[in-house]
Amino acid sequence: MKQFFQTLNVEMFSTHFATDDECLQFLSEQKWAKGFVCKKCGHTNYCKGKTPYSRRCTRCKSEESATANTIFHRCHLPITEAFKMVYMVCSDPKISSYELSRHLEIRQMTCWKLKNKLMECLENKGEIDILYTPE
Repeated sequence: MKQFFQTLNVEMFSTHFATDDECLQFLSEQKWAKGFVCKKCGHTNYCKGKTPYSRRCTRCKSEESATANTIFHRCHLPITEAFKMVYMVCSDPKISSYELSRHLEIRQMTCWKLKNKLMECLENKGEIDILYTPE
């Protein structure tokens, strides 16, 4: 994902990820590229969930959002803002949480937490893998 974001310029990024819908669609395509497997029962059949781009297991009825078990899991930022932060960190890994905070107009501690998650992913995987959820 890091390489993908590095190939985009600011204008391309803004047009591809301008809405929640576009971000969630991209995220769900990446997450389930190899097919859906229920985290609870292992079943592979699903139907559309209640929230956009979520999937619901047809066996146990468990619903999984596109952000669940990804680097965006329990992220309280709007998904578009989180994607902007990922783009900015991929473009310049040395960017400070203070600079992210000023640019995105988000609390510094919020920027620090997500940036740490992203940096841990980069250090452990060498890549920003959306399916990687640091402990």
